[in-house]
Amino acid sequence: MMTVLGALAALGTFFGIGPERFWANWLVWMLMLLSAGLGALFLVALEHLTDARWSVPLRRTAERVAGLVVPASAAAVLALFSLRVLYPWAQPEAAHIPAVAAKAVWLNIPFFGLRVMGCAVLWLLSWRVLAGGSLAQDLTKDASLSVRARRFAPFFMVVMGLTTLLVAFDWISSLSPEWYSDVLGVYLFAGMFLAGLAAVTVAVCYLKERGRLAEVRFDHVYNLGGWLFAFTVFWSYIAFAQYLLMWYADLPEEVFWYAQRGHGPWKGVTLALAVLHFVIPFFALIPRDAKGDLKRLRWVAVLVLGAHYLDLYWLIFPVLGERPLFSWPELGFVFLFVGVALLWIRRAMKQGADMPVGDPFLAEGLAFKL
Repeated sequence: MMTVLGALAALGTFFGIGPERFWANWLVWMLMLLSAGLGALFLVALEHLTDARWSVPLRRTAERVAGLVVPASAAAVLALFSLRVLYPWAQPEAAHIPAVAAKAVWLNIPFFGLRVMGCAVLWLLSWRVLAGGSLAQDLTKDASLSVRARRFAPFFMVVMGLTTLLVAFDWISSLSPEWYSDVLGVYLFAGMFLAGLAAVTVAVCYLKERGRLAEVRFDHVYNLGGWLFAFTVFWSYIAFAQYLLMWYADLPEEVFWYAQRGHGPWKGVTLALAVLHFVIPFFALIPRDAKGDLKRLRWVAVLVLGAHYLDLYWLIFPVLGERPLFSWPELGFVFLFVGVALLWIRRAMKQGADMPVGDPFLAEGLAFKL
């Protein structure tokens, strides 16, 4: 019902308010699904790359959340229809703006579409190898599938790095094609991994409350909380570093982007982002026991997901005007995409065991102690 109401609201936004607001919301939520899915897949690949054992009992949950790359990839392909609506470089008059015309070799619709298709193929292939192989291992107990995942993990790290850069420069930075930031790719990666960690944490809390991860103990959950705390700090460091570099250089072609977000009605959104994305999660997770407390971790993880939505909104919505817009269209898209994500995760929760029971290192992972 929630998804249907959201779909009706999205249609109402397109035909009643206009395609600009529809596609701005679509972009935010496409990136939101991609963040949770790709961030969780990065966690899975990192475990294989470093041969970590503590996270083996939690890996199936991350693999399930990583499946969100499938609807996110579909949403990214559909978002190509937003190019002529939201992106100034896709307009005919862009050829008369020297700073934009100079980037025409990179910023043109056929090449942009090719990059989006290529990214989607790489994400789906990576999810198939890392998560699909793990599910197959439940039945076969074939240890060579673990070896294959370990060998594939370095390739995925390259895929993650390159595609995150492309998403940052193509979908976000090119909304203001005169603007450029070397740090934006790292900034987006920090937010994506943090969102993936938060989504996995919420899913682990959900399963624990229903007794489906009974063998997962405080030690495992504590490590998850530690990652959440560490990347809250990392995201904040990168966010401040990007601002500091542009403030110090004070170049007109860079500072206008922050000036738009740091003054007037957008100033409140910027301050709220700092509080919700850093201050509250940071102080909530400082106590040692808080990192292993399921109740606290759950609300902090939900808060981090909400803060990541606000971050994406802050990155994209200023293209619509000087005032933040939040009304029934934005609420409708929340219903639509959260509904789709929950339906997808619920389907994934029914596939395979709750832990990778075919992994030869599961017993060692279950015996992990801090």
